[in-house]
Amino acid sequence: MDVEYRANYIQRTDDLYEAYKFIINKPISPANVNLAHKIITRHLLPSPQQGVIRKNPMFVLNEEDRIEYVAADPEMIGTEMSKLFQDIHHLLSSDMEPLEVFYFAAHIHLVFVKIHPFQDGNGRIARLLEKWFLVNKLGSKAHAIKLEKNYFVHLSEYYRNIWVLGLEHEKLDYSKCLYFLLMTVMGLKGGQNF
Repeated sequence: MDVEYRANYIQRTDDLYEAYKFIINKPISPANVNLAHKIITRHLLPSPQQGVIRKNPMFVLNEEDRIEYVAADPEMIGTEMSKLFQDIHHLLSSDMEPLEVFYFAAHIHLVFVKIHPFQDGNGRIARLLEKWFLVNKLGSKAHAIKLEKNYFVHLSEYYRNIWVLGLEHEKLDYSKCLYFLLMTVMGLKGGQNF
């Protein structure tokens, strides 16, 4: 079709695909999340930063180079990640209704992306982690859920619903997370997101 593609964009898509293949039949664990990050950032980050928790402060900037969010301090990341994975372990062993599964999958995504433990690729891993949880709770049919596409199509709402919780990690207000948590369910129903 005589269309020129930038190789790294194709490679990043391939890396994303490989990460989704990686999670099949793998338990959700900190070590496996780090391995998935290594796969998903193969053509995004230098190899010493792939699958490695950051040790520096992190600010997320918008298109105008304004700070949109201050991630967890490096000293807090270990504690925050430990709490998140304890919660995930508990949730995986709990019986729940399908709507609860979607709620907690989205909540895991949101908490992870707010911790922002890696140099880059945090959103990709957060979305992967959401799908991973869904697959663990609902089975392989959850692979067909187009949550990534829904987030992409509603990208401005995705970021707005993340940022509404607050600017600094230590001052996040999770009581404002409902719109984010409903995005996937609304996408499944073909409804509008918020």
